[in-house]
Amino acid sequence: MSSKAALVFRVAAVAEAFSWAGLLIGMFVKYAVGGSDGGVPVLGMVHGVVFVVYVLVSLVVFKPLGWRGKTLVLALLSSIPPLFTWAFEKWALRTGKLDGPQRLSHGGTGLFQSAKAVAPVAA
Repeated sequence: MSSKAALVFRVAAVAEAFSWAGLLIGMFVKYAVGGSDGGVPVLGMVHGVVFVVYVLVSLVVFKPLGWRGKTLVLALLSSIPPLFTWAFEKWALRTGKLDGPQRLSHGGTGLFQSAKAVAPVAA
């Protein structure tokens, strides 16, 4: 079911963005403030695991969500710069990429459906 795939993807995307932010904060404390390395090894490992999970989830959900190759590549590339997975997730939700190919016949999960999708059925 595409709504479950969309939910799993959204959770992975936001978790990846937060793990990036945590690692960046830890690195700032270590290198800019001169604090101890404290959480950097742990935050680095957590981010690495969440990054791999995000990539795997992206590869698994692109078929159920009906993504084209271009959307998959954008999803994968968004995992490289900090916080871009969150931006990609918001874009994908806004453009209907998280609805799946059956959204028109089964109602979908999208907030932004096209006019064609909500057109009344002729009686």
